[in-house]
Amino acid sequence: MLKIGIDVSFLRKQDTGIGQVTVNFLNKLIEFPISSFQLPNKEKIEFFLYLEKDVKLKLPKNTAASAIKFHKRVFLPLYKRDDLIRKIWWEKYLLPKKVKQDGCDVFLSLYQSTTILPKKVKHIMLVHDIIPKLFPEYLNNFRKKLYQELVEDAIRAAAKIVTVSHRSEKDLIQHLGIDPKKITVSYIDVAEIYKKKVSQAENARVLKRYKLEAGYIYSGGGLEVRKNIESVVRAYKLLLEKSSADKKIPKLVISGRLLPQLAPLVTDIEKLVSQLDLKKQVVVLGWVPQADLPALYNSASLFVYPSLYEGFGLPILEAMSQATAVITAKTSSLPEVGSDSVLYCNPGDIEDIAMVMKNVLSNSHLKIALSLKGKERAAHFSWKKFTQKMINIIGEIK
Repeated sequence: MLKIGIDVSFLRKQDTGIGQVTVNFLNKLIEFPISSFQLPNKEKIEFFLYLEKDVKLKLPKNTAASAIKFHKRVFLPLYKRDDLIRKIWWEKYLLPKKVKQDGCDVFLSLYQSTTILPKKVKHIMLVHDIIPKLFPEYLNNFRKKLYQELVEDAIRAAAKIVTVSHRSEKDLIQHLGIDPKKITVSYIDVAEIYKKKVSQAENARVLKRYKLEAGYIYSGGGLEVRKNIESVVRAYKLLLEKSSADKKIPKLVISGRLLPQLAPLVTDIEKLVSQLDLKKQVVVLGWVPQADLPALYNSASLFVYPSLYEGFGLPILEAMSQATAVITAKTSSLPEVGSDSVLYCNPGDIEDIAMVMKNVLSNSHLKIALSLKGKERAAHFSWKKFTQKMINIIGEIK
């Protein structure tokens, strides 16, 4: 019996990127037969899913004849506050104890965490990025610095590292000194909801809900300063100023959780829009549930995402999946995802962002070409491929 533990704690935060990776990987893993694992004859598998909060999962029913069994393990420390103290306590101390009790042979962390396990447990860690290492402003208190140090120790201690882009792979080698032989790159994908065609009725529902007209410029994916939304707004203002009176520029629509109290790490978008006198032209939606996002992408004339750094860049893949023309930065991992199916800009140059936006808005042929190429490019990414690669790694390392 091969026992495999998986940290699926981000199932409680499915609106995050790591949450999406967790739920989609798990949904696909359940579909794979025992033969996919290339195990010796008659060997069976038990999966132990470790959670901080109980989440309803459509797991196969365990029977005596089941070749693959799934078990949930839900636990928290006595300290229940959702902060870094609890996170460290759960990842670094409680989780290893549970893994030992269950006798796991292999353990899979679906995000970079502080978990370190005995060497007899083959630990595979999925590292999405090392953003706090590259942007020290994120480490603005002692707890965050401690957590990052513990994460880096755990990354180095893992038997195998999987990361989501070659950019992140290079960062791990350059900044943490990880042996390249220890790293495998496996691209992730978007949730299935983005791959489905949005009906006219659904588009109409979402447009009505947010009081929008189709054809707007859209920018979403979060309001962290690193996402560079301020440059989008300033470029948009420049676009308005340079446009002729007879040329109507669509409204700019921005989504993302409003957390002005976290400035300077998060852009106070409402304050910025007010300062630039753009309240009539810029629509700030705040947080948008995932169910509404496909239609929000689909009804846009283009999606603008000049992020300064991404470990992967799910928002541009979401937009491409909905055949929306994309403008993004030629930095970090974004060119890996976009390839030649998007337009690139210099994220540090507001005039360049404005010029590329103008090019797309004024050229219908270009917009159609980007739409078609983006949709085609998005089809290259697959949860099935990602999950199969993870299974292969488990087979190699066990």
